[in-house]
Formats: sequence, structure tokens, C-alpha cells
Amino acid sequence: MIKRTFGMLAVAALVLSTSCKKDNASDKIDEANAEKVTAENAAKGKLPVVKFDKTEHNFGSIKEGDVAETVFKITNEGEADLIIINAQGSCGCTVPEWPKEPIKPGASADMKVTFNSKGKPGQQQKSVTLTTNTKEGSEKVTIKAQVMPKPGQLVTTPIN
Repeated sequence: MIKRTFGMLAVAALVLSTSCKKDNASDKIDEANAEKVTAENAAKGKLPVVKFDKTEHNFGSIKEGDVAETVFKITNEGEADLIIINAQGSCGCTVPEWPKEPIKPGASADMKVTFNSKGKPGQQQKSVTLTTNTKEGSEKVTIKAQVMPKPGQLVTTPIN
């Protein structure tokens, strides 16, 4: 399992290093340091444990074109700093803003998730996957919405 965590960290480091997003050193966690810290803590049997205040949020009915936001509170119930290396929405309409600083044991931080319903009429379910230094290596939360189409628009059921 430790090898899997290191593998996830290596993949995340590669993805982050080849991302087309503008690099901003103050916004990124040093992946090499994250790997080192994870290895040291794993050797001591101390790892972070993620607990969310909720793992799913339902926006209910919203109008097509609305931009909806929610916040997921992330608490570290483990014995080592929690490092969120990356957070990725399941599509471009779902954008997470996650804490870039390590979350200390017992501490909490917020992750804002924004959903843009433009061009998304009908029932929607999207997810955000966090790449972390936990035993599992990743965590997931889900958002849902019933997007009401613009007047006169034909709605088809999307295939997700």
C-alpha cells in the first residue's frame, strides 16, 4: 500500500509538472517534499486520515446557466500532515479550489467547488477526486443538480 501511495504521488507530480496551467510556486506544494514526508510518516505508522463534513452535495433545481458553489470541510483525523497534491473535477464544468498548505492533525480546511450549468440541462452528477498522501492515495466528493432548461429548449437525458 505504501508503494501505491508513492506511485500516486509520482503520477500527481508528473501531471502537475506537465499541466498547461500557469505555474505559481506559491500555489503548489513541493511534490518531492510531500513524497519525503509521506515516506517518513509511513515508516513510523503515522498517516493522515481524511474526514469530510459531507461527501455529497445536492444543489437541487437550478436554472441552466447558473453557477452554483458549495464548500466541503476537510478535517485531518490522522497523525501526520494531510497534503492535497491535486483536486480534479470530472469535467470542465466542475472546478475545485483546494487548500494548498498541509492540514495539520486535528485541523480543518475548506475546499470550494464551483459548478457551471451552462449547456448542462437535465439531471447532473459530477465528482471531484483529490490526490492525497493518505493510505488510500485519493478521496472523492460528489455534487448533483437538476438543471432546468431554458424556456422552449428540448431536454435529452445526458449520458455521463
